[in-house]
Amino acid sequence: MECQRNISEFILMGLSSKQNIQVFFFLFFSFCYLAILCGNLLILISIRCSSLFNQPMYYFLSHLSSMDICYTSCVTPKLIGDMLVRRKTITYEKCMLQVFAMHFFGMIEILILTTIAFDRCVAICRPLHYMVIMSRPRCHVLIWISWVGGAFHSFSQVFMLICLPFCGPNEIDNYCCDIFPLLKVACTDTYITGVLVVANSGLIALVTFVLLFGSYVVILFTLRNHSVEGRRKALSTCGSHITVVVLFFGPSIFAYLRPPTTFPEDKIFALFYTIIAPMFNPLIYTLRNTEMKNAMKKVWCQKTFSREKQN
Repeated sequence: MECQRNISEFILMGLSSKQNIQVFFFLFFSFCYLAILCGNLLILISIRCSSLFNQPMYYFLSHLSSMDICYTSCVTPKLIGDMLVRRKTITYEKCMLQVFAMHFFGMIEILILTTIAFDRCVAICRPLHYMVIMSRPRCHVLIWISWVGGAFHSFSQVFMLICLPFCGPNEIDNYCCDIFPLLKVACTDTYITGVLVVANSGLIALVTFVLLFGSYVVILFTLRNHSVEGRRKALSTCGSHITVVVLFFGPSIFAYLRPPTTFPEDKIFALFYTIIAPMFNPLIYTLRNTEMKNAMKKVWCQKTFSREKQN
């Protein structure tokens, strides 16, 4: 198929055209991005520098924090920079790269969340066989599967876009490049492409959410036979995961599992799974997790004590 286009850049309409609101957004999203970087790096370093890294759940959690940083970095720096300029543009090549990166890291994050749910299900339902089932080589394989799945998903999405003709208009009613807004400005009938996108991204989000929900139903059913303390600890950990899943999958399902069109609310929902969810993930996984809080205290207090001793 011959790929035709007469444009070299797209114009992003952004979140608002009012100057005072853009200044507020610049400050707000700068704070959000700083919180995402600091929070996820804190979790990542705390796990890597403690014994928690040997536990499968925290091994996966460290990878999830890495993906949060990569995923939000595909969008947020560009969004922050655009708040300072009147004409928000992005080249065709960078637009396609942004779509690829968003779906690549986003899909990896989805698969890691699924892996964490599987890990918790095994830990609670098959505790005696847990370390055999979730051995370190198997954990490595699950992470590699997540990366391969992310690559396969993102390549298929971008391939559908690069073979569309773009001849004008080139204004995208969003703050970043995404599939449905790009389909809207393509100068051809994109109905079939839109259906394929829904079948790909939409069904993946829905099926994964159903699987995750089902795994937590199995966990809750199994917890009936546990002690009160065991139920409390398991529910605390699973509650954190469920919160993350709802924050990420709720807006994602709305964005992709629907007729291939755009709505004004798309920007708000996109903010949830590109910025808000990655910002809250560190808080959710630390404030409700005693092991994580103890590891952070041990790692960072020990480093502070070592510096003071050297001085």
